[in-house]
Amino acid sequence: MSQNENTQPSTHVQGPFTLSGPVVRPQGHDLPLRGDLAHIGLAGKHFVPHYAVPQPRAVMPGGATLRAAPSDQAEELCVLMEGDSFELLDITGSWAWGCLSLEGPVGYVHIDRLEPATAG
Repeated sequence: MSQNENTQPSTHVQGPFTLSGPVVRPQGHDLPLRGDLAHIGLAGKHFVPHYAVPQPRAVMPGGATLRAAPSDQAEELCVLMEGDSFELLDITGSWAWGCLSLEGPVGYVHIDRLEPATAG
């Protein structure tokens, strides 16, 4: 009898993730989660290649529009008011992707509508 005939598939799973088949991904703009990146607060709950620690940025005077995609023609999700804290997770060109909190909303704003990072 070969070694392969004596071994049984393991039914013991370690950790929160298994490669057991497709999973349902959350829809909408409630979680800071993309296929490639997620808020560090989602580590251990959702598996992605990279997690980001948010960089808090204040919204500049005049406010900012949170959009569903990095385009001025994308759906408007909400308007951020001056002084609101935006959790910046990624920058793509002139757009910042992030959220207001771990529970959302999540979307894109023009990076020039956010205060620059402060040295700390």
